[in-house]
Amino acid sequence: MPVPALTNVRAAEAALRQAQLAGDVATLATLLDDALVFTGPDGALYSKQDDLNAHHEGTIRITELEPIDEHVQDFGDTVVVSVHMAMRGSFKGAPFAGPFRYTRIWHRRPDGWRVVAGHVSAVSSE
Repeated sequence: MPVPALTNVRAAEAALRQAQLAGDVATLATLLDDALVFTGPDGALYSKQDDLNAHHEGTIRITELEPIDEHVQDFGDTVVVSVHMAMRGSFKGAPFAGPFRYTRIWHRRPDGWRVVAGHVSAVSSE
């Protein structure tokens, strides 16, 4: 039987994917920590507010997020998730599609699990 922390984080990962697909800023706001530091595929650092604004303004539109494989490490109040993902959408009006790798660090706060750091990069098709 899975450890409750892993079950909770896996559920939070699924909720995060659904919120990204729907552009659901309210749900994203509850899953992303106020101190979030996210490194985008361009190498730039983004904050929680940057991410929320991008979804709210339509700068990022995600139309597909299909997990291919997932690796999860439980460190108690911190869980690291690495997901190989088939992804499609647009960023600043330019379409993108392909395999990507997300790494997210979830931390247990008094009010639930929050993403405190993350990274996404394109994966070579080779």
